[in-house]
Amino acid sequence: MLDAIWGFFIIGGILTGAALGRMDMVTAAVISGGKSAVELAITMGGVVAMWSGVLKIAEKGGMIDSLSVKLTPAMDFLFPSVPRNHKARQYIAANFAANFLGLGWAATPAGLMAMKELQKLNKEKECATGAMCMFLTINMSSLQLVTVNILAYRTEFGSQAPAEIVGVGIVATLITTLVGMLAAKIMDKVG
Repeated sequence: MLDAIWGFFIIGGILTGAALGRMDMVTAAVISGGKSAVELAITMGGVVAMWSGVLKIAEKGGMIDSLSVKLTPAMDFLFPSVPRNHKARQYIAANFAANFLGLGWAATPAGLMAMKELQKLNKEKECATGAMCMFLTINMSSLQLVTVNILAYRTEFGSQAPAEIVGVGIVATLITTLVGMLAAKIMDKVG
């Protein structure tokens, strides 16, 4: 469905540019957008590679195991179908910690590994489990205390008070995360 929506926007933009006689602007936008996309992909690739390495070091050093143990009560409530000693819990804990600190890119490798481990527990490989849905819901709800990326962007673009959004961000993330968890629990019981 998204491919049809994006296709509509791209073709619509080109046709509009042609109808208005502004193909020079369309061409410039294509070149500029392509350049930005490649720069972003290279930046993200480097960041994800670096944080994947940090995650491996934390895992080998026992930090992930320790964090997972400390989060056991929350994990028992959120992911009752995932055994306590399973690797998925460790990766979920690492993902939550990185997201909580607002380090979304740092959370990605742990999140991918958590989903891979959750899939190993899945008996119906073509359908997501309740644990998978809960994990994705919490991640999409913007689980974070400090929005490090947003603060960096606001600073980079000259904001006079880049941290003024922290309070609102904390309230928003609490509400979205609680509502998301409640919805996932309800849907798991219904489904």
